[in-house]
Amino acid sequence: MNDDLMMSKTPDMDYSKALAEGWIPIREVARVTGVNAATLRAWERRYGLIVPFRTAKGHRLFSAEHVVRVRRILTWLNRGVSVSQIKPLLDAAPAQHHTVDNDWQTWRLAMRQAITELSERRLDDNFNQVMSLYPAQPLCEHLLMPLLSELEHHWHGQFGAQLEQVFFESWLRSKLGARIYHNNRSLSGPPVLLINQSDRPFEPHLWLTALMVSSSHCPVEVFDAQVPSSELAVAVERLNARAVVLYSSKSLNLQQLPKLLTAITCPVLIAGHTVSIHSDDLAVSSAETAELSLAKNPVEAHQRLSQLCLF
Repeated sequence: MNDDLMMSKTPDMDYSKALAEGWIPIREVARVTGVNAATLRAWERRYGLIVPFRTAKGHRLFSAEHVVRVRRILTWLNRGVSVSQIKPLLDAAPAQHHTVDNDWQTWRLAMRQAITELSERRLDDNFNQVMSLYPAQPLCEHLLMPLLSELEHHWHGQFGAQLEQVFFESWLRSKLGARIYHNNRSLSGPPVLLINQSDRPFEPHLWLTALMVSSSHCPVEVFDAQVPSSELAVAVERLNARAVVLYSSKSLNLQQLPKLLTAITCPVLIAGHTVSIHSDDLAVSSAETAELSLAKNPVEAHQRLSQLCLF
């Protein structure tokens, strides 16, 4: 954006008057773009990606052009480009856009090393840095999902694997749970109910889905264990759930599915590797039931819920 043009549009230093003239406060930019205020400030401070105007008292004010720029940043992030390499792409003409290297692998290697050494502080420090710079979807898609896949492969038949897995999954549950709790505290309205339908004590991808949904200004409720089919409808009614996500990396008892869908009055999403395991049967059920959707991974689950206009 032309600096002279931007300076000519500098808002009146009176905050209330500037808002009345159409300038946008940071909380509203966060709401309409899904990028939280802390991340917007980090983009400004560390990379100069988005530079808002300031009132005399330091309030940040954004224009409509700033909001468009934030959405362009998100487009690049969702393509897997790291935040440190986006500024030249924003400033370049479209014909000059090209594939760039990114820092995601560097972050994953740093976190894997911390996991191998059971270093909670270093794991936490690395993750906190990434979380301060990236919205939930690219964070999950380009860091956590590939990291979980790499770890699963690394742990197969490896001495010490169970120790590392318990360490990492305990940390991850605590970390994501704290973030989801923080998000929920600022939200209101009916939640999306996410339920672990496998016999695994922890389904990481269930929690990644919950993180992305709660970061989309939609409250979530996570039940990290199976709920009896006869009681699931009760949970939906008491919570007034706007949707139910049944997540599993293992096979499901599909014989109970028709009765379950009949009892639940909100949209149902079946997600996880179980969708691939039961691909034919679930495809038929989905075609026959308008309220049933399918997703193979957390990103797809988030997209399906968004398509249902739930947030």
